[in-house]
Amino acid sequence: MALLLTILSATQGPVTAQTQIANADWEGEWLAEGTLFRIGVTADNGLLKITQIESMGQIWSSGDGKIDGNIARVEVEYAGATGVIRAELLDAKTAVLSAASCQPEFMVVCALSQGRQAIFRKVAGQAASDSNN
Repeated sequence: MALLLTILSATQGPVTAQTQIANADWEGEWLAEGTLFRIGVTADNGLLKITQIESMGQIWSSGDGKIDGNIARVEVEYAGATGVIRAELLDAKTAVLSAASCQPEFMVVCALSQGRQAIFRKVAGQAASDSNN
């Protein structure tokens, strides 16, 4: 979570989607733009599952996310901080992530993530994501 929230702290302002997104568009291997941070994503019956592929040494955990159209929310925990990451699919190969919440607010990782976004690009389809489970 620290790396993701750090990525969020170093990126630009709001971006929003204009198109309809299918649940299958969530699935695959996603890379945080400008980093080596990579996750695998699967979607099933409105639930999003995240698999760590390359966390750049960071140890974090996530629960199942909930998908609502082109928006998903995933609970994440890192070193005593907990939060909800909001992911918005802009299209089948681009997602924008931001911290919807982060507690406790006094932690540096939470303070740095406020008002920030990270762009994730799909770099592989579902088959590659499944091979890393």
